[in-house]
Amino acid sequence: MNDKAIITCAITGVLTDPGQHPVPVSPGQLAREARRACDAGATVVHVHFRQQAPGKGHLPSWEPQVALDCVQAMRAACPGLIINQSTGVVGPHCQGPIACLRATRPEMAACNAGSLNYLKVRSNGSWAWPPMLFDNPPAKVKDFIDVMAETGTLPEFECFDLGIVRCVQMYVQTGIYTRGRPAYNFVMGVESGMPADPDLLPILLRLTIAGAPWQATVIGRAEVWPVHQRVAELGGHLRSGLEDLFYLPDGTRVDSNGPLIEQLARCARNAGREVATAQEARAMLGLPGA
Repeated sequence: MNDKAIITCAITGVLTDPGQHPVPVSPGQLAREARRACDAGATVVHVHFRQQAPGKGHLPSWEPQVALDCVQAMRAACPGLIINQSTGVVGPHCQGPIACLRATRPEMAACNAGSLNYLKVRSNGSWAWPPMLFDNPPAKVKDFIDVMAETGTLPEFECFDLGIVRCVQMYVQTGIYTRGRPAYNFVMGVESGMPADPDLLPILLRLTIAGAPWQATVIGRAEVWPVHQRVAELGGHLRSGLEDLFYLPDGTRVDSNGPLIEQLARCARNAGREVATAQEARAMLGLPGA
């Protein structure tokens, strides 16, 4: 088991409306929230960029200058911060995420490792949104891996179900990914993907490449915290933030990422582990600046 736990703050999310929820959008807001997260123990920030025009902050942006402004503001506020950039996009057109990767050259980036029917059903039996496919075929995955190799960015393979976890090993076997042990991110709690169930974690670990770093993204409410605690006990790294939930274990609604990161640090210490510093996290992940 890793003695140190790397904590990632999922700082804002992809579509959460800042008019209804306290998610940061502008470079200044992201910098302030990154500072709160770092003060609480986070060394990695996973970021989605948003449109900056008034009334558009709930919409994603793939403008390279927006990405660069946001990343530079967070790095200025938190020297040594590890940026983990989203690349998730529906459809075959990846030019926006690729342009942002080249503009910011982040230390890490999400690499969605397989496709998922992205579905949710309301209590009345109707679809919460029109059924859609979050499509990530191998050719698209390879395009992102190749660009990340160019920019010196470590892919973090986001896995929404068990079959996608198994695909990551195939990317290694076929030479699509050649940079050592892959980093896994088990995404749990999406309604058409893996549930937020701590009993799944030992099964998932049996499907990963031995010695590879891993963490869990857990989406939901009260059910997420037993999963985080089990992740800490099994030696995984930890992630939370306003992208994933708004509630502490006692049901308190948060208005900042800071309390969520503080709770993750408690999970680590409850498991007898300490929280990694930025320099330690870089060394553990094989990133520059360690």
